[in-house]
Amino acid sequence: MDLSVPAAPAFGDPLPVKASPEVLAFLARRRSASALALRAPAPSDDELRQILTLAARSPDHGKLAPWRFLVFEGAGKAAFVADLEAVAAAREDAAKALAKLGKIRVPPLTVAVISRHVEGEIPEWEQRLSAGAVCAILTIAAQAMGYGANWITDWYAYDDAVGQLLKLAPGEKVAGFIHLGTAAEDPQERVRPDLAQITTHWPG
Repeated sequence: MDLSVPAAPAFGDPLPVKASPEVLAFLARRRSASALALRAPAPSDDELRQILTLAARSPDHGKLAPWRFLVFEGAGKAAFVADLEAVAAAREDAAKALAKLGKIRVPPLTVAVISRHVEGEIPEWEQRLSAGAVCAILTIAAQAMGYGANWITDWYAYDDAVGQLLKLAPGEKVAGFIHLGTAAEDPQERVRPDLAQITTHWPG
């Protein structure tokens, strides 16, 4: 099966809106894989480039691209996890913080989506939401390519010492760590929200 991504359209090309039953069927059964069950192989360099290209097509009011990607793999990822272990060991909740690092240690590939705020007319809230959309589409694109994916933040997304390790600029925040690999076990369906409980219709 050819899972390569078509070439990106040129600026100004018409992009007709068409129904896609395949996408609907995929979304109806979409399920995150457990980060602890992700193994090699991970997406190749070319596949990752395609996944990130698709994620970068996320809704982005003002065309600001208020986000960037930070890729962790191989020796670099192992060194980062070791740094996280040192930070965790110094925390008051050291045992709990260390235990939670399995979800970033085990997967062979992780992409951090770094959110930033660009000063101007576009509200910061919208820019942060755009980074969340990038996380979601990155996850979906990887899964559509046949890989397991899991979007996680956890304590190390918010810890100031980890922010220094990541060399976050002022105003930058971790929108998510997206863990990627091949699922060693099939994810199982979980409880979903009751649509009637979360939907209302404006009375007009």
